[in-house]
Amino acid sequence: MYDILERRSFLAMLLVVSLAFLFLIKPFTGPIFWAVAIAVIFNPVQLWLLRRLPGRHNLVAFLSLILCLVIVILPSLALISSLITEGVGLYQRVQSGELNPGQYIDQINQAFPAIQSFLDRFDVDLNKLREGAVSTFVGGSKLVAKQALGIGQNTFQFFLSFSLMVYLAFFLLRDGSRLIDLLIRALPLGDERERLLFAKFAEVTRATVKGNLLVAAAQGALGGFIFWVLGIGGALLWGVVMAIASLIPAVGAALVWVPAALYLAAIGDYVHAAILTAFGVLVIGLADNLLRPILVGRDTKLPDYMVLLSTLGGIVMFGINGFVMGPLVAALFVAFWGIFIREFNDPARAALEEAVEGADGCGES
Repeated sequence: MYDILERRSFLAMLLVVSLAFLFLIKPFTGPIFWAVAIAVIFNPVQLWLLRRLPGRHNLVAFLSLILCLVIVILPSLALISSLITEGVGLYQRVQSGELNPGQYIDQINQAFPAIQSFLDRFDVDLNKLREGAVSTFVGGSKLVAKQALGIGQNTFQFFLSFSLMVYLAFFLLRDGSRLIDLLIRALPLGDERERLLFAKFAEVTRATVKGNLLVAAAQGALGGFIFWVLGIGGALLWGVVMAIASLIPAVGAALVWVPAALYLAAIGDYVHAAILTAFGVLVIGLADNLLRPILVGRDTKLPDYMVLLSTLGGIVMFGINGFVMGPLVAALFVAFWGIFIREFNDPARAALEEAVEGADGCGES
């Protein structure tokens, strides 16, 4: 009886201390997550280097991290810096009245009166739609300017988070396999389930970051390029907006280039409008269909509705990191329920499938 009381007391204290530790590191959720993501994504590079430099774990982790900095992090920081500069300039132009988003919408409405007739069928008030679009545009530019000011005022916090991410990534690259083995021994979920969940976590993290973000970057780069070629102002800014919008299923980057093409047609620039439309449909639109199966793989792709819900929910809960963390949580949700259905809801069928798989393996061997 006393042993049971001791065990329960210890487990209760273990839970309390673990929750206290999680609360302690909560302010650093972003750096910790991206350090884990870096370790997962660059693990194949780590293993490749270890085969050529056996036993040099510190050197291999350092080289992997340097490769990550050169390929991913430093270009991202340069892009963010340029984006903030353009965003601040755009906000200043809106504030001074030099740029009037409502005027562009009015020009489109005057050039294409059929739009008003189409919206009337669904009882949509174009004036309210116009006001909402203008307020969204102004609010977005104001948000970028505010973030730029915040980064300037919190430079120390930014570099602290960045340094913490790099520092943790080094140790996770070096000791990642040992940490996973330790977690498998510690967690009371069953070793096979834990290995499956860790494998799913790594698979989805690679798919989300390497796949979704690279596809988004490709579509944003293509969109920014065609805007620059056509002489549309703020090409870099709109390219980044298209990259973010491309994470939204079904609509994607078309949220940006379609209104731009309509505006070009409204002001009589039919050649540029046709070029932008053709490029948007044939190049930007097809980039998703061509690149995503290659980079992500069909097995890890969530349904579009779940990607949409998890992405928007992730942004609300985790901020900008939610673009990755939201779909990751959704994928783990699906994985947990898949294990439950297979092992608990229909154990006889699960045992039969395992027996069949084992027989197939013996037959192949």
